[in-house]
Amino acid sequence: MAKEKIVDTWKSKTWYTVLAPQMFENKEIGQIPATEDAHLMNRIVKVSLAELTGDMSQSYVNLNFRINEVKGKTAYTKLIGHEISAGYLRTLVRRRSNVVNEVVDVESKDGVKLRIKISIFTARRVSSPVKTALRNSTKDEVLLRVKEMDFQQLAQEIIFGKFSATLFNRLRKLCPVKRIEVRKAKVFEKFA
Repeated sequence: MAKEKIVDTWKSKTWYTVLAPQMFENKEIGQIPATEDAHLMNRIVKVSLAELTGDMSQSYVNLNFRINEVKGKTAYTKLIGHEISAGYLRTLVRRRSNVVNEVVDVESKDGVKLRIKISIFTARRVSSPVKTALRNSTKDEVLLRVKEMDFQQLAQEIIFGKFSATLFNRLRKLCPVKRIEVRKAKVFEKFA
């Protein structure tokens, strides 16, 4: 019997450089091996904000990019969402306080649909009617603000905390609020 020749597929792979979108100045976010360009399409790359900006205080913010174009040995991406690490969110919870969560589906001025998940950390315990008022006010404020921004501007405000700061200034009039975080934002995508 003849021996079968073992083929090492790893040697046939080449390395592709993955670049962040224009809003992050097309910085390199990694290297990915693949046998052909088609295997890279629609692959998700997860990177912390600290790796992109060099600011280690932002290491708890994770960004999700999807590869949408490959030219030569370079793969280009688009932003499809962000998420704050669960460990960081747990550090914000204190005794004798509440966490109020709200999920809002919105559409930006340029037609990008996304889901925004917001956590409101109160300074003390609040009643159910106050929680409901916080949720309703949050939803109204988010819908109002998102309508007037395009996706790139909205993404930058959410990722760098300006969106949360604006919500904080509006909602602290209802009850004592300690902090507000957009814990997750995700773009609704359609595939052909």
